[in-house]
Amino acid sequence: MCVYYCLCRYRLRSKVEIESVADDFSCWQRFGQDLTQKSSEEPDAASLGWGGGFDRSGQSSSQGNNCGWLWYRDPRLDCLGFRGIFPSNTTPPLVEADKETNEENYLLWRLEKGVAEGSAEIPKGEAVPLEYNLAGLNGISFDKGCYVGQELIARTHHRGVIRKRLLPLKFVNDSGKEVEQKVAPRSEVIDASSGKKAGTVTTALGSRGLGLLRLDEAFKGSLTIRGLDDVKVQAIKPEWWPAEWLSDQQDQTSTA
Repeated sequence: MCVYYCLCRYRLRSKVEIESVADDFSCWQRFGQDLTQKSSEEPDAASLGWGGGFDRSGQSSSQGNNCGWLWYRDPRLDCLGFRGIFPSNTTPPLVEADKETNEENYLLWRLEKGVAEGSAEIPKGEAVPLEYNLAGLNGISFDKGCYVGQELIARTHHRGVIRKRLLPLKFVNDSGKEVEQKVAPRSEVIDASSGKKAGTVTTALGSRGLGLLRLDEAFKGSLTIRGLDDVKVQAIKPEWWPAEWLSDQQDQTSTA
């Protein structure tokens, strides 16, 4: 619905009709460790959501009906699997009845990979794309077009001076056991030894979350939540991060 109103806003005087079909269609995700490994081994499966090589029967099996609905590999990361938009009154192809799961499980999977999406997790008008790792998620082009803030983003990217980044978080107690539903978004993450603010929790679900943290503070191992001394915060470096993201920060810290 949000997209619908945005499109209507920028229609201006163009002679087009825009209709919301949010009730008629649903977005589905196919994800999981086995699926991730299979998609990397079988390139054709990445475009069709179906394995074994490209052929007509494979193409047919990836379509939901005679309208030709397809699964597409998530362009951000292979580990996020496949996405597709399908009619709300049908179950997409390749979705086994005993494998359907609550949408929160996909959210949890995404949080563990350190990927934010939507205006609730990437604040409109506030978020710096590079801090939210969009350069590593095929979300920014440095060789095309113009957009608001382009010069700042390009200059920051090429200088490599990015002091804060979005990181996956795990919330545990003093014994290392995960604690559920104790941390809320916008909670402050602090260094327990100095009391210095290290960042902010942006998203939280159960014992997991995302946080925008200063890289020079994130991996010290003494992070906690302000006002919740019994909750420890573990920042996790995602496997998909380029090595230079941390090495650049270490070089900056050494120079300082």
